[in-house]
Order: sequence, then structure tokens, then C-alpha cells
Amino acid sequence: MEYESSSMSADSGAICRASNSDEEVILAANRPKKRAGRRVFKETRHPVYRGVRRRNNNKWVCELREPNTKSRIWLGTYPTAEMAARAHDVAALAFRGRSACLNFADSVWRLPAPASSDARDIRAAAAEAAEAFRPREYGGVVSGSGDHDGMVVEKEGAVEEKKVFYLDEEEVFWRPSFFADLAEGLLLPPPPSYMTFDDVGSSADVSLWSYSI
Repeated sequence: MEYESSSMSADSGAICRASNSDEEVILAANRPKKRAGRRVFKETRHPVYRGVRRRNNNKWVCELREPNTKSRIWLGTYPTAEMAARAHDVAALAFRGRSACLNFADSVWRLPAPASSDARDIRAAAAEAAEAFRPREYGGVVSGSGDHDGMVVEKEGAVEEKKVFYLDEEEVFWRPSFFADLAEGLLLPPPPSYMTFDDVGSSADVSLWSYSI
């Protein structure tokens, strides 16, 4: 089905309260679109996502009208409708704040905020947010199921192998017979002592076990 994956994403976000916030948000899924007033050959608007249109090359574009003006801000072309919808939410939040009509409830806390209200900063933040939801089949790192628990980027080779310390007997003690030689050495008599009492300056005849009564 043409909009199957996109509809699944919209259904998962069709709630009035963001999961990580107590704020109530306005969702596009709860506000059905009106039919186009003009007569068109083919409907290009997405049936659910706001600010998203389909191009002939099977890509999705996003643009949003700036408040109190007739001009629109161009937010880019994307391979999936969800990416374009995420870009829309960034601009909508920048323009209208809490009163913005969002495509996803979690956009309030998951998407980056623009550095300023300038169109270039909004466009850059929108592109960054959209790229975080690029599916693997389009060179991204997010599964295309539409069910995302967070903006988590998986890095190849990020899991390091557990380092195990191994004590090599031959490497540490030079030869495998070290312990055998050590055990054999314990059976030998101790080496002679070269130290006498004369060495410490004592010439007296001392009896260690003499007792005076």
C-alpha cells in the first residue's frame, strides 16, 4: 500500500500528550485535511502529514508558510514522507511554539531546536532532524518500521570486544618447568651463611640457652 509505512508512523504518534512531557500537543492526525479547492489532476499532498507533498520522482518535499506572511520556507526534499514530516515539525515549533500543529507528538522533545528564527537556521535544524530518521534502505541507520524508541545512531564497530587477561606461563616465567625447578629447589639444603658474630664487632662467648637462677 502506498502510504502503509507512513500511516503506521502517524498512528503511533496520534496521541494528545508527548510521552516525555506533560504538555499537550496538537497533532495533524487529529485534524483531517480539507479537500483541495482547486481542481487538480493528481493529489500530491500526504493524506496525514502536514506540509508534505509528493514529487513525481517518488520523493517527498516539505515547505511551511511563515506566520503572518505569504512567503513559504523551503525545508528540503527527502526520500520518505516521515523525514519530510519531521522537518516540518522543526519549523512549526520554531514558528508557533506550543500552538504548532505537529505530525508527531514526540517532536516536542526529540527534535533539535534552531539556533535562531532565521530561515537558514530553521532549514539546517530541519535537515538535521530529518536525517536522524533516514531508513537503512536509503543509507541511514534507522529501521524503516516507523517505530522509533529514540534518536539513536548505531555505529558500526561500537561494541568493543571484552579484554581478557591471560597469564602465559612460558611468557612470564620463561620456561614450562619453572614450578618443577622451584619445588625441587625447596628440597635442597640452604646455602651456607657467610656472616658471623665477628662481623658485627662482637667477640664475647654468648650462650643463647643459659639461664641464671
